[in-house]
Amino acid sequence: MTYPDSPPNESRSSPQQHLSPPPRQALALGYAPDKDDAPRVLAKGYGELADRIIAEARLHDIYVHDEPELMGLLMQLDLDEQIPPHLYHVIAEILIWVMELDSAASGFQDNNKQTKNT
Repeated sequence: MTYPDSPPNESRSSPQQHLSPPPRQALALGYAPDKDDAPRVLAKGYGELADRIIAEARLHDIYVHDEPELMGLLMQLDLDEQIPPHLYHVIAEILIWVMELDSAASGFQDNNKQTKNT
């Protein structure tokens, strides 16, 4: 982009060119039905800490769900804080998705075992 008061071949950079991307963020939820009324924040962090949270989740075969709008809301919560009621439905949908993935993976593993045994 050139500006009218600039020399012909000189352009000025826009402010957006100097913005760095926001740091990666991660949050881990846990739910203990015997003591919790709702899922609670177990860990959260930005940058390298977020990368460690995600790596630890993957190491333990915990599904990672990436939805920026939801992360923005959840990152406002404190550690050990339960999710607020207005997020119950959204979190329930994600938990259903995870259970479906688990079920599909179990079915795949069972089919794989049966194929190997025949």
